[in-house]
Amino acid sequence: MNAVVTISHDGPIALITIDNPPVNALSQAVRSGLMEAVGEASSSQDTRIIILLCAGRTFIAGADISEFGKPPLQPYLPDVLEVLDNCPIPIIAAMHGTALGGGFETALACQYRIAVDSAKVGLPEVNLGLIPGAGGTQRLPRIAGLDSALDMITSGRHVGAAEAIKMGVIDKLCSANDLTVAAKDFAHQILTDKDKRPRISEVGLDNSPENQEILENWRTRTSKKARGQRSPIAAVESVANAVSLTFAEGVKKEREIFLECVASPQSKALRHIFFAERAAAKIPDEFRGEPSEIRSAAIIGGGTMGRGIAMCFANSNIPVRLVETDQDKLDQALDAIEDTYSKMTASGRISEDQKIQRLEIVSGSCDHASLAQVDLIIEAAFENLAVKQSIFSSLDQNCKPEAILATNTSYLDIEAIATVVNDPSRVLGMHFFSPAHIMKLLEVVRTPLTSATAISTMMQLGKKLAKRTVLVGNGFGFAANRMYSAYGREGQQMLLEGVTPKQLDQAMKSWGMAMGPAAVLDMSGIDIGYNARMQNPNPPADPCYFRPANMLAELGHLGRKTGRGFYRYDPQTGQPSEDEEILELIRAEARRLGVAYQPPSEGEIQDRMIRAIAAEGQAILAENIATKSSDLDVIWVNGYGFPRWRGGPMHFATEQGWI
Repeated sequence: MNAVVTISHDGPIALITIDNPPVNALSQAVRSGLMEAVGEASSSQDTRIIILLCAGRTFIAGADISEFGKPPLQPYLPDVLEVLDNCPIPIIAAMHGTALGGGFETALACQYRIAVDSAKVGLPEVNLGLIPGAGGTQRLPRIAGLDSALDMITSGRHVGAAEAIKMGVIDKLCSANDLTVAAKDFAHQILTDKDKRPRISEVGLDNSPENQEILENWRTRTSKKARGQRSPIAAVESVANAVSLTFAEGVKKEREIFLECVASPQSKALRHIFFAERAAAKIPDEFRGEPSEIRSAAIIGGGTMGRGIAMCFANSNIPVRLVETDQDKLDQALDAIEDTYSKMTASGRISEDQKIQRLEIVSGSCDHASLAQVDLIIEAAFENLAVKQSIFSSLDQNCKPEAILATNTSYLDIEAIATVVNDPSRVLGMHFFSPAHIMKLLEVVRTPLTSATAISTMMQLGKKLAKRTVLVGNGFGFAANRMYSAYGREGQQMLLEGVTPKQLDQAMKSWGMAMGPAAVLDMSGIDIGYNARMQNPNPPADPCYFRPANMLAELGHLGRKTGRGFYRYDPQTGQPSEDEEILELIRAEARRLGVAYQPPSEGEIQDRMIRAIAAEGQAILAENIATKSSDLDVIWVNGYGFPRWRGGPMHFATEQGWI
């Protein structure tokens, strides 16, 4: 034994306890201690059954992330679990909190499983470009069936205890207060039971036509959903081996596939973004202060963004007040929030009780004076500097001096907005992405005058709002929209060179982007970007700069909302089709500008688009708008549909040797 794994005894029961805070990760010390403890307990003539427990707030929550990217240390987890599986006496895994990845595989290697009713289990390895590598793809389908196992493994989702017991992966539930007592009672029950259960590894899977059909359906479904990511497809392959091979053969093949995945660029990229997201939440020392508590918030503006931001706070149980210029607009905004929650209830995403609770803490007002005691006010009004300055001037007069004043502007100069406030140290940007209650990304935008307290408070709040929060500096477009503008600019240039909107979109979707850039402009409204560009204090001198999009905006072809943009949209179905008239307008404009007709290939389109993002990212870093390259990866993965398995544009460009 060692410091993190100990044994105690209660009659015929040996209790092995893992105590490796904070989440009992499967470190080398845990693995070696567990192997030794099981060996010692099983060799004792007095021990007839083993209970595996974990101290603290959770069962084994997975691998030790500090070992990621380092040479593996013995004993390897598959070897440890083979010892558990071959133990001559039964082992009960007693689970609370989460049992994830190798932690759940450990529980599956035990003969029995008991859990508190709030516990969750899962095999999230696909999210790191891996498959379960310690028997998970072989044991889970043998106990839960192919459908349930494939659903869990290919999605990486966490499964609650109630669902897990229906699947057959948990034998018994108990309350959180008596796990040890319940586990001991369960142990005595097992000892008196004459019918001994076979180990999961001893259960065979029928290689029937029905199971082959299930596998084929999952192959098709997973290939389509994966959109270029290898690990979910590899997981299906490994699960299929549980049907066609013996357990020992399947485990061996699983390990081979696992090691292939570990060495892949995709897994490297996914592990990069995993750590990048955690690093983004850490505030650099020069901006770190003592955060204050946000007990209430207000949103100025009840449009689409304002409503979505208000819902973010309600979803996090923070009372929020929506402020509009008149009662009719306010009523419309509040009705829209209620309608959205009703749709979420109808679809099963939230319960009726959750809907009621959230609506109870959303209120409305048409008076800035009602915000006198609010801790945080976020302005989400029209993108016009004068409008925003007028609002902030009023807030400065009506809000308490310690209240933080934030703007949701996408582009405008926050320092300029702050000039109308007596204390600009309490002013910053909180740039949400639309729809705000769904999109994970949040930019916290600091100015040179923003206090460390305000910065730290907003970064802490971002976590409470369940956002991927990135700290960036002030400047036109900040980091996210500035990089996206570079991406869009390159695409617009290629439209002038002869690429069609459809070819541009198909190239980027084929590369892994969630949507093509022309389709995105049509969906968001071509006028949105146009209006932002018109407010750029230092626009590029290039006459080709966003010329196709600007031309469409000037013609009133604004995308889906007008039925025409880069595509023409069917008025009944909304389906897009290529618009020959628009294509000819772009070609004519290209001739006027002297741009030669030389459409690049699909590969050239992809390279130029990603290079443009990375180049702008480098400029942002040089100007200290962002402090870490990995922060820019977090922005693109969480804000713009950049394929997670490519790690973000800066990671990808680095791996390609472009930067």
